[in-house]
Amino acid sequence: MELTIRADVSAHMRELKQWLAQTRDEPAEDMNGFFAARVDTYEAHMSVWDKAYGRVAELTPGDCGPLLDLGCGTGLELDRIFARWPELAVTGVDLCAAMLEKLRAKHAGRRLELRCADYLAMDLGAEQYGAVVSVESLHHFTPEQKLELYKKIHAALRPGGFFLEADYIACCEEEETLLRAESARRRARANIPADVFIHFDTPLTLEHELALLRAAGFSYCEAVDSIAGATFLRGRK
Repeated sequence: MELTIRADVSAHMRELKQWLAQTRDEPAEDMNGFFAARVDTYEAHMSVWDKAYGRVAELTPGDCGPLLDLGCGTGLELDRIFARWPELAVTGVDLCAAMLEKLRAKHAGRRLELRCADYLAMDLGAEQYGAVVSVESLHHFTPEQKLELYKKIHAALRPGGFFLEADYIACCEEEETLLRAESARRRARANIPADVFIHFDTPLTLEHELALLRAAGFSYCEAVDSIAGATFLRGRK
């Protein structure tokens, strides 16, 4: 399927370079601290992707459970999923305890298990889930980290299960290379080790993202939609 990642690549890259120049000397923020400091304004900030969250629910059938949500935050995609499938069993994982508390308060009484953990490091189990979703979370990690995570996701899915990723995808090789180099520069300036998470975007191109999913074992991968900068990828086991 042919998708448009950015309607105007030249304008997007121009604005990105301007933003990088303006924020060049700002200190890097660790991932957990970044989101904990913004928990009260997070949902309003993320409302730009309202249609994308709705699309996640549309692409999640009610018989797919149990479902695993990686980087669930305050549960914006789960708000839509539970509205359609209130009895669905869901496990949500996020690094930020404050975000999880907000999610827990919104959906008390649901079949919802929440884990405050680093999903890159945790054991996802074997053939436990009918579906795994991740929305606007994975664009902070390196290709090497993603490949190992995708292998774990593949192993955690039951036969025939699917992984749905809705994320920030680089519109071109220049964007991917530029942001990865800038992330490395900011880490080096602040002496931040590679194993410490910082909130800085390092998206991959669609081609590279799909290649990682295939390398992780997904036999069928496709790009299914692109909404307001969120591109939807689906891989089936």
